[in-house]
Amino acid sequence: MNTTTVSRDPLYVAILKNVITVVLSLAIIYVNGTLVHTFRKHQVFNMNSRYILYIHLVVNDIIMLALMVLLIFLSQTVFTINVSFCIIVLIFAISSNLNNPLTLAAMALECYLAICFPLRHPQICTVRKTYIVISLIWFLSSLTILPDLFAVVATRPATYFNSRIFCLWANIFTDPQLEKKRDVSNIIYLVTVWLVLFYAYFRILFTAQAASTNAKKARNTVLLHGFQLLLCMLSYVHSIMIEGIIKFFPGDALIIRFVISLLIQVTPRLISPIVYGIRDKLFREYLKRYFLPSNKPNKKYP
Repeated sequence: MNTTTVSRDPLYVAILKNVITVVLSLAIIYVNGTLVHTFRKHQVFNMNSRYILYIHLVVNDIIMLALMVLLIFLSQTVFTINVSFCIIVLIFAISSNLNNPLTLAAMALECYLAICFPLRHPQICTVRKTYIVISLIWFLSSLTILPDLFAVVATRPATYFNSRIFCLWANIFTDPQLEKKRDVSNIIYLVTVWLVLFYAYFRILFTAQAASTNAKKARNTVLLHGFQLLLCMLSYVHSIMIEGIIKFFPGDALIIRFVISLLIQVTPRLISPIVYGIRDKLFREYLKRYFLPSNKPNKKYP
């Protein structure tokens, strides 16, 4: 059962799209994978709540990219896929996307605690509590998706889940009420995260000494989190952008969907490696071992 009619690309266009998407995505996944490997190999990162939260952000980017590449590849090759498989892929892809704003909020609070409560920070931001926060993030993101899944299971016949479909969220979750619920939940998430970011930034700004290097770095980090959040917000409106542009160019639906998805879902994933992987001095020292094997970590870094 298809609820949206989508024309198919010519073979050469499909090949070009797949090559661009796969090459760019694999490059980002490789860089992010190097960050994850660096994190796992060195105890200094595993015992720091800041880096644990950061790697959670990176892992979510990897999941999101890998599943998006899979869906684009399948849409250009087999075109339609099994509904049950499509639902599973979409649930993980959307959950990982929803996790990012919540993780950014947690990272902003960690910066705030490190600057404004330096003596209490080690007791508050423990490794165990950090993993509890990550579990809570996954729980909250699942709360926005599972009701939609239950609604589809309750209203669709069993044969529907064995049929084939062009794998889009709008093709499966067609109830207008579900779309309204999703919009409301997205607004609540984003407003909450923005409030946390503003609170953390201004508390750091007014609490810490202006001359403090750590305070300046923390403020800049929170600002970068705000920029990342802006990019996350684009992912919430990308369907509206696609639909709006398609109204003016109905014959180019597939290429419009491809370009917008590439710009909004793929390229922003380059920001996460920059924030800590390149900008963070400690992480940068260890990364040199993999990109420049002749370099050894500086002795002052454990």
